[in-house]
Amino acid sequence: MPRVLPLDHHCAWREEAEELKAEVGRIGGELDALKSQLTALQRHVFGKRTERLPPVASELRGETTSAEKKAARDVAAQKKRRERAARKAAECPTREIRHTVPAGARHCPACGSEELKPVGKGRTSEVYEYLPTRFERQVHVREVLGCKRGQGWVTASGPAKVVDKGEYGPGFLAHVVTSKCADAMPLHRLALRVERGGVPMSRSTLTDLFHLSASVLLPLSRHLLQCVASSEVVWADETPLRVLDVKKTKRGYLWTFLTQNANGDWLLGYRFSLGRAGTTPTEVLRGTRGALVVDAYTGYNAVTLPSGRVRVGCWAHCRRRFFDALATAPEAREALDLILALYRVEAQAREADVVRTATHRQLRQQHSAPVLEKLRAWLEAQAPRHLPKGPMGQAIAYARNQWEALSRFVSDERLPLDNNRAEAALRKAALGRKNFLFVGHEAAGENLAGLYALVATCEANGVNPEEYLSDVLLRVQTHPNSRIGELLPHEWKRRRAADSS
Repeated sequence: MPRVLPLDHHCAWREEAEELKAEVGRIGGELDALKSQLTALQRHVFGKRTERLPPVASELRGETTSAEKKAARDVAAQKKRRERAARKAAECPTREIRHTVPAGARHCPACGSEELKPVGKGRTSEVYEYLPTRFERQVHVREVLGCKRGQGWVTASGPAKVVDKGEYGPGFLAHVVTSKCADAMPLHRLALRVERGGVPMSRSTLTDLFHLSASVLLPLSRHLLQCVASSEVVWADETPLRVLDVKKTKRGYLWTFLTQNANGDWLLGYRFSLGRAGTTPTEVLRGTRGALVVDAYTGYNAVTLPSGRVRVGCWAHCRRRFFDALATAPEAREALDLILALYRVEAQAREADVVRTATHRQLRQQHSAPVLEKLRAWLEAQAPRHLPKGPMGQAIAYARNQWEALSRFVSDERLPLDNNRAEAALRKAALGRKNFLFVGHEAAGENLAGLYALVATCEANGVNPEEYLSDVLLRVQTHPNSRIGELLPHEWKRRRAADSS
């Protein structure tokens, strides 16, 4: 007869089997996650561009299969390139160089007559040439007039200087700031270039000039950040930046906060901190109301919970997670297609030139809302089929946990679909991080953040940073503090255009 085990033995074995099954599931989830990470790393390092996450714009362009639409798109692209080239050519300094016919050739090739006359304005051609940048040493001689009676004298005013008795002009300081903040050039490399131009220079002197510029422009960069914080819709993001410590470096963070005003001008502010906690967002956005467009990082909870700004999610982060899960879960393609449908509605709004209008909101409610309902139903159906720690499980959990924040754009036309603007605002900092590796101390990081803000706002609004800085470096110290906003890049550009017209 078969041996019958006691009931408690069966229960113990059943519990042990359940525990082993759970352990196998946990290990399987971790294995899938490691496989996904390895695949993503290999794709990032060794993969072709076609194997990486394609930009939304390229996917939307790829959907256009009609020959007529393709031709229309090509014509529009050519027109845009020509307009951009013409705009840039108008900004470039132009010098006309006349070429005359040599004396030995001033006769008619047909009859030999030497009675020739000009025909029209001549044949023109354009050549873009590079003239090496040069520095010059200016010797300012101030006239002194003395009284014939010997009672006194009058001395002419000297050149305007950023700092009394300073040896470097505002244009030189503007060049130093722009080279580091816009071109990501380390100061030791800039010192070599300056010396090639004939100016004796050391890295320590350039460092002093850089921080001097930051201290002079501090009221302006501080006011710029306040303008961003007081806006209704703010984008935010952060990136690591190493800080020099005793015999090593430690991790600091560069934060960006940006907005777009009613005139379409972009305002970018930056802050530096030694930690990634919610202290920095709290200091910048404390007491303000509106929307905050960020990723899922919990450091922003300090200004969104319980009664702060309304949090708006980022569909680009969500899309990236599903793309990373695609290698182990092909069904993630359906989520990617639905997310692409949301971006398709935004592309239609841009083509119709109705962005941030009531029509834009109607388009979202009519087309984007049904896509969101379909995507949410798909997430609910897929959630039980994937391990929580697997790539697909984590992508689904991210979307479900952030669903309320991800869905807010439908009811407010001012809200963007993603946080890509803030990520793009940190790319220059990422390039600088590769070139100059670290900042010397916390104060240096704060100075770098302030100058980044002014230079980035210039570039976002089509302002030449060198021209702007060389002007405001002299004016900011005497400009009334109550009207400091007049010196911000977008207002400066508007006033210059009004003065020249």
